[in-house]
Amino acid sequence: MKTKILLLTSIVFILFSSCEDVLDRPQLSSANDDTYWVNENNVRLFMNEYYPYLFVGYNTNWGTNYTPMTGYAFSDDVMTAVKQTNFDTSIPASLGNATPPTSTVYNDFPAWQAKYTGPTWNFYWVRKSNLMIDRVEKRMGSILNEEQRDHWIGIAKFFRAMWYANMVQVFGDVPYYDHLVLDTELDELYKDRTPRDKVMDAVYDDLKFAMEKVRLNDGEQSVNKYIVAGFASRLMLIEGTWQKYHYNNTPRAQKFLEFSKEASEFLMNSGKYDIVTDFRSLFGSEDLKGNKDCILYRHYSSSKMVTHSVATYSNLVMSELSVGANLSLLKSFICNDGNVWQNSKATNADQFNLANLVKTRDPRFEATFYDKARIQSKTAIYACKFISREGTSYGGVNVPAKFTSTNNTNDYPIIRYSEILLNWIESKAELATLGGAAVTQSDIDMSINKIRNRPLDAEAISKGVTKTKAMVLGAITDSYDPARDTDVPPLIWEIRRERRMEFFFEHSRIGDLRRWKKLSYMNGTKYPDIMRSIWIDIQSELPELLTPTNSGKVSVIKADGTRVTYDGTNAADMVGYFSPPTVADRDPFENVAGVNVYLAPIGLNQINDYESRGYTLTQTAGWGE
Repeated sequence: MKTKILLLTSIVFILFSSCEDVLDRPQLSSANDDTYWVNENNVRLFMNEYYPYLFVGYNTNWGTNYTPMTGYAFSDDVMTAVKQTNFDTSIPASLGNATPPTSTVYNDFPAWQAKYTGPTWNFYWVRKSNLMIDRVEKRMGSILNEEQRDHWIGIAKFFRAMWYANMVQVFGDVPYYDHLVLDTELDELYKDRTPRDKVMDAVYDDLKFAMEKVRLNDGEQSVNKYIVAGFASRLMLIEGTWQKYHYNNTPRAQKFLEFSKEASEFLMNSGKYDIVTDFRSLFGSEDLKGNKDCILYRHYSSSKMVTHSVATYSNLVMSELSVGANLSLLKSFICNDGNVWQNSKATNADQFNLANLVKTRDPRFEATFYDKARIQSKTAIYACKFISREGTSYGGVNVPAKFTSTNNTNDYPIIRYSEILLNWIESKAELATLGGAAVTQSDIDMSINKIRNRPLDAEAISKGVTKTKAMVLGAITDSYDPARDTDVPPLIWEIRRERRMEFFFEHSRIGDLRRWKKLSYMNGTKYPDIMRSIWIDIQSELPELLTPTNSGKVSVIKADGTRVTYDGTNAADMVGYFSPPTVADRDPFENVAGVNVYLAPIGLNQINDYESRGYTLTQTAGWGE
């Protein structure tokens, strides 16, 4: 069933698609619908349409929505060479101090997509799930046996849960539909937003049902119980921590965190998964089939004309990205002696040039970044995580076609076992702060230390990269990291560090900041390291920058905070933290009247559509208040 995520098309999209409306719903009265529900294979085809939208992977062709690297380039991990990307609070005032977008229908306002890491205001997928549940229950009673019915209803509920969980992360309260709504039921179609707690209780119930009823195996690359558990591990952790940090609601936090822990343990106890692959190969492999690090992956193949372009952005030639890694991220990488850089005994651990970072930091650093400064990166440090070792071996010269344009065929691990382990240990640590059992050294060994013991590939070893020493729970005290946010307990701080190293440029960081209520880390005035990068001697490492035309356009920041800008005569003094003179902090986004940066606003078109029909769609809490 590899074609399920390869081809990602379905005749059902044509049979049941319709014009865009408030629910963008499939038609119910067509002859196709009357004759379609006659066998299990048709049910399977009907659900195939979900795969490219919920399991995007590297996307296809030049598509970058929700892709790693290009789709998640907004967090405290990255900087631009100019003014840092805003939270859109500088839009001209008309609703409080900011105007919501005109529309939040799918793909209509990509800025909010990137910043809220989830879907837009579109209920097509909810209706699709409800339609399938309705048809399986009412029309296929004599066609499917009980196991088949339960499995497919479980699949529909799983997809419905995923879509709603993602929508709640973006908008908070959203209208909830757990049954098929007819075109004539306007009071239902245009009902106002359902409270977040009610929606997420329904998501919880759907995932519980799916965990119980979905098959252990339904064919290669098809959703099964393990995949359901993987996403339950992720989604329930998100909601549990949101409930804790945003609402201080201990019972609800415990409810969702316990489910995340339970789902994670199902995978951990299955014996199917392990940490056995070097970090770079997880993203550069041409075929992840059978890889024990992957719970679900997306496969690409030039022969089947399913290719992508994300590796192109890592080929040492492409310079399209407007962002790059910042010093804040670099400082977060643990040293390979198991200590933070301030307390490390590793030689030159306090030096942030690339040569020292490669040798002294956790191996994930070397696997994520090229080991020499590159002019193609806005921050001089070039991310090459999503391409094979072969792809960067050409040094950006005469790069083979398969690593250029839309010819990329490396697979993407959509959900990895390492995430499950980190979700599990975070859930346990959070539960411990709410009265649960304390985390033990055994727990750390089963999660963080298992990940740290990941194999190294030959190239990393040849550069002197070594595995990071195991975490010792007793060493994680208040003084372990002098730069720790004192709002966060030391162990939870270190778990968050592991996530930051593991998931750079993937799906996680901006969502993590939101659920932890820590978007303040993106305040460049408070945290200036987000607006500078590696320590560099530009004259020796990037001399091509020191040209007459770049006079006044290149600068570094010295250790004492002094900025030195290239003036055509001071090349020897261009040593310091790379930070272009055009760098500036983003507009204020905290405590801005009428703005809630943790949740997206509803588009005015959607609000006006409700109003034109005599209904009210309430704006997102915090917007315009």
